[in-house]
Amino acid sequence: MKTILFIVQKEFRQIFRNKGMLPIIFVLPLVQLLVLSNAASFEIKNIKFSYIDNDHSVASRELISKFQASSYFNIIERFPSKKEADFQMQTGTVDVILEIPNHFERDLIKENGTNLSVSINAIDGAAAGVENVYISQIITGFNQKIQTQLYQYNEASYMRPVNIVTIPSFWYNNTLNYKTFMVPGILVLLVTMLTLFLSSMNIVREKEIGTLEQINVTPIKKYQFIVGKLFPFWVLGLVILTVGLTIAKLIFNVPILGNIGLIYFFTSVYLLVILGIGLIISNHSDTQQQAMFIAWFFSVIFILMSGLFTPIESMPVWAQNVTLLNPIRYFVEIIRMVMLKGATFSDISRPFYMIVCYAFALNGIAVWSYKKTI
Repeated sequence: MKTILFIVQKEFRQIFRNKGMLPIIFVLPLVQLLVLSNAASFEIKNIKFSYIDNDHSVASRELISKFQASSYFNIIERFPSKKEADFQMQTGTVDVILEIPNHFERDLIKENGTNLSVSINAIDGAAAGVENVYISQIITGFNQKIQTQLYQYNEASYMRPVNIVTIPSFWYNNTLNYKTFMVPGILVLLVTMLTLFLSSMNIVREKEIGTLEQINVTPIKKYQFIVGKLFPFWVLGLVILTVGLTIAKLIFNVPILGNIGLIYFFTSVYLLVILGIGLIISNHSDTQQQAMFIAWFFSVIFILMSGLFTPIESMPVWAQNVTLLNPIRYFVEIIRMVMLKGATFSDISRPFYMIVCYAFALNGIAVWSYKKTI
């Protein structure tokens, strides 16, 4: 035990002695949390909207006013023809073109229906889908209002207009604030990437400066060396989690409904998984640059398939099965469940035991792959 404490003390001294590393460890994650939490939004605003009004009626002007009143749309211009509007979309000036046909109001009154043409720039398919939802909501609201007016003023109608009002109840995020959803996920991202990168470059740095050979010929046992090397980064991961949770609560007002001790308990085990992966990478790398590239390769795949940005349910079936092997998926899922839903240990027991199995397996492989020569 005393040997491990000496190694841990030596590692902490090395960390705090490196003046260039300290900002990367303590300052950069905080800046990233503040910036990414404000920038990573699922909302689409300032949509460049244009229209072609071929009817010039009261109904067409009322429909246009609905888009003008929306905070999501920015009315760019009214075009006289579809050809000119299409040209402006090609140049990137507009994102959405709404074409109102001739006799729009007359068909609404006499035929009780008409068609609208909506063209959306779909280079970004996800953004186009969100824009389509916004447009559909506005047109649906306009349609309900115009139908009510037609029933009121149509003398031949014997039906009395009935307005059905839906009152939604939003659980766990009643203000629909995207930061409530994103901040816990970004906190997982920072804890994971920092501990993975530092641990993956830890032993390989000893190789580069030539001290690993000196340590290998000492009577230090393999497990003592590995525990002493990785324990400081385990502590740093918990420190980053603490600072991140504080920022999430004080600055972004993210609720923490569950037991915060449960978050730390799960994170403690999760960090063992990440440190095990970092140690495996370090054992099979010859330079810090090589270790960094390998760690970056795996971290990108893990993050994109974790459900942090893209819902796992939207992935193909084969990809959903692959995510079962992704430890970040379980951390993202659990931290959101505990913070936002107030989940207890029984609610997260299955992913917790999965992480425990990963921790034993990966650290066993890491210790086995580390070659200590005497």
